[in-house]
Amino acid sequence: MDSWSGRTAEETRTVAPGDTARSVGSGDLPVLGTPRLLAWLEAATVAAVADVLEAGATSVGTRVELGHTAPSAVGEQVTVRAEVVGHDGRRLRFVVQAHDAAGRILASGTVERVVVDAARFVDRVGRG
Repeated sequence: MDSWSGRTAEETRTVAPGDTARSVGSGDLPVLGTPRLLAWLEAATVAAVADVLEAGATSVGTRVELGHTAPSAVGEQVTVRAEVVGHDGRRLRFVVQAHDAAGRILASGTVERVVVDAARFVDRVGRG
């Protein structure tokens, strides 16, 4: 097994009023907004590989496929999980999932990220 495959991270968060679709602008209901859920899932992908990146490296998101299939109300706990399931050079592929305290799956999908040199990446953007 290489240093990337099988790496995981899991975090549990409580849905707050600022996490709702109404608050993040993705709808008008007081339930967990998909953009916020996606941000939580991406944070898990970052955490899954943080301790194996070389100094000065980071990863950037390049592709997401997500099915958000069940709602979560304010006050509910949501656990997000990311697992590295493949890598090709600098490209990493993760399977992501979110579930509630009862184990009900709220969302699942894949995220792809690319490992980059942070300083060079920011410098390139600044010259844009």
